[in-house]
Amino acid sequence: MNPIAISERLVEELKGVAFEPPISHAYQPLEYAWESHKLYLERYGQKRPRPVMLVGMNPGPWGMAQNGVPFGTIEMVRDWMGVEAPVGQPDELHPKRPVDGFACSRSEVSGSRLWGWAQEHFGTAERFFETFFVHNYCPLLILDEDGKNRTPPQLRKGEKAQVLPPCDRALRELVAYFEPQWVIGVGAFAEKSVQRALKKSGFQGTIGRVLHPSPASPAANRGWAAQAQAQLEALGVPLDAP
Repeated sequence: MNPIAISERLVEELKGVAFEPPISHAYQPLEYAWESHKLYLERYGQKRPRPVMLVGMNPGPWGMAQNGVPFGTIEMVRDWMGVEAPVGQPDELHPKRPVDGFACSRSEVSGSRLWGWAQEHFGTAERFFETFFVHNYCPLLILDEDGKNRTPPQLRKGEKAQVLPPCDRALRELVAYFEPQWVIGVGAFAEKSVQRALKKSGFQGTIGRVLHPSPASPAANRGWAAQAQAQLEALGVPLDAP
């Protein structure tokens, strides 16, 4: 299966997931922001093999939740990647977490850091994606009644039983498609998810981790780009721009 077909099936498999309080809303940007997500995949998710896959955790409210692109801070998606398309609305909108699509004026700090490093190091998006592909393990933005993010590790056992297996399968299928030498989790949860999903897949490459760029991480606030680059270099990832 190609990445577009993999995403389409993941959308279907995650429909109807039942969450319990305090979770009140779950946004599926691969559905309401499908056009821009598909454009991301058409432009940057076709060429293979791809040496490195970076795997994030799940969408942030001002990034992928706005446009369907992993770590998708608006200015980097629109101006650096050249990805822009109409964006719809979730089925149920949380009053504290609007979806304004490419009109969103907020910045996703994690995305600004990750894509900002990619731009600084590789120059163009085309050069970056010659080596890397970026995927979010779980495509759901999960919110509690106050509008706070609930990350996949915070889900109850029964919720994880609904969410994690389809996400594991999609990740395995993407790895089979791209045939990477490195699959690298952005943060500890993503690394553990990669390890679990690929455990019996026959993957022969390297699984590793880089520091998550979230501003909630004190370490990430002390120069994320330099730390992440050093971690990639320690894993043997090729960082010479093609």
